[in-house]
Order: sequence, then structure tokens, then C-alpha cells
Amino acid sequence: MPWDESRHSLGVADMDATHREFVALAEALLSASDEEFPDIWNRLHEHTRQHFEHEGKLMKACRFPAIGEHNSEHLRVLGELAHFSRGVAAGRLGLARQYATALPEWFASHLATMDAALAGCLKTLKQG
Repeated sequence: MPWDESRHSLGVADMDATHREFVALAEALLSASDEEFPDIWNRLHEHTRQHFEHEGKLMKACRFPAIGEHNSEHLRVLGELAHFSRGVAAGRLGLARQYATALPEWFASHLATMDAALAGCLKTLKQG
């Protein structure tokens, strides 16, 4: 899932920069050795926590109408990451590796729906 400007860019600079970093970490997980995987996983987990926290602030700033649904999705993903992190910490990488293979599809869907709507809200706020 390499970054593709035409598919992934939302036209909101800070969101695009954060998403670029997420894509790079998610992609690194897919090819990581067993030795590299735990560190990259932990970096992805922390990045995602900060990423979602920042998006929460953006949603409040533009009074995003779907804030509840968007935050619920963020909480679900953070819960999944936390769940699989326990296995990774114990040296059990299989389920986390499986989860990592699903991240590109989840990201594409989340980006095209929830994040695209948030970007639209932010652009409207900026123009107003």
C-alpha cells in the first residue's frame, strides 16, 4: 500500500502528512522480520493513538457532524491494536501479522469515507 498522492491525498496538509506516516509504518509491518516487527508495531500503535487524538481535535474545531461515528471507529481500532499488542509483547506475532495485512483495506475505506468527510468539513471552515 505505498502512498499514492492521487488516491490518498485529502488536500489537508497535516492530515495528509499523518496519513503518509501511517501508510509507511503499515507497509513496513508487512515486510518486517520477526526481530523488526515488535518495534514497528509499537511505533504504529503510538502513531495511530496520536493520529486519532489529533483528528479528534480537528473534528471538534469544525464541529464535524459525524464526530460520534468517527470517534467510535477510532476507539475500535485502538482497542484492536491494544489487544494485539499484548501478543506482540509476549512474542506471539502471528495474529498481529494477520491484522497488519488487513490495515491497507481498512485504511482505504476509512480514508475514502470518514476522513474525506472530515477534510471537507475542515476545508469549509478554512474558506469561511
